Amino acid sequence: MRYAFFLGCTIPVREIHYELSARKVAEEFGIELIHEPEFSCCGFPVKSVSHETALLMSARNLAIAEEKKLPIVTLCNGCVVTLIEANHEFKKNPELLQKINEKLEKVSGKKYKGTVKVKHFARVLYEDIGIEKIKEKIRYPLKGFRLAPHYGCHYFKPSEVYDRVDDPENPHTLDELIEALGATVSGGMKKNACCGGAILGIKEDVALQMSFEKLDFLVMNNTDAMVSICPFCSVMYDGNQKKIAKSFERELNLPVLYYTQLLGLALGYPPEELGFSKNRIKPKDFLTKFEKSYPSK
Repeated sequence: MRYAFFLGCTIPVREIHYELSARKVAEEFGIELIHEPEFSCCGFPVKSVSHETALLMSARNLAIAEEKKLPIVTLCNGCVVTLIEANHEFKKNPELLQKINEKLEKVSGKKYKGTVKVKHFARVLYEDIGIEKIKEKIRYPLKGFRLAPHYGCHYFKPSEVYDRVDDPENPHTLDELIEALGATVSGGMKKNACCGGAILGIKEDVALQMSFEKLDFLVMNNTDAMVSICPFCSVMYDGNQKKIAKSFERELNLPVLYYTQLLGLALGYPPEELGFSKNRIKPKDFLTKFEKSYPSK
């Protein structure tokens, strides 16, 4: 199982622990992540300024993977939706693809034929590996832990471009992945709440309020950790959590952990190999609870 590994912009700069843990998990399940040095930004940051430029950037990355005859896997919700939406538009509108290819050939000498499939790493785990195989591999189940899934808006929306791989109103795939670890799913009505990251640069106070409401709800419901699969959502909930706590005069201290970190822990990898030290909200109590569950580990 081989994929061109699309890291995007945020992970290498701010969320390296996501990549570290994903590589460990991939190795465990025989997923070969092929480094592609030519990959660049997916185009997401410029979509609202120039849709055509965003499509051109996506097409270039897709063409690179196509040349290598590899599907793309990414850890980022923003990257995955941008690349999948571009594919969707090209499929619906061949004339648009031709127009983009004319410009693409001028700037890079490449041409995109439209054959590359793109998946989020969480979907690879859910669909290609499967819940049962994950369960079979678990050595240290996270029994007694209450974990709250945070899907992020772009993991399955817009549902049309994702072929409705999950229910946008009541998603379940990340819930099932969490349950495969032996943990209990927490979060309730806040499961679909947006982190606010999309408006952080325009209305910071509103963005922080949106993050606070979910964090506060989870703390009040005795959640051990939030489970993220999106780097920018983690920037909001983890990277900005101390600022949020200060702004709303509320002690939060809720760990925000990537699913790959938790899966790696349950598979038997030590926390230091999964980047736990790089989380902004240090999961000391979480790891202490885990170690007490397996004192002879």
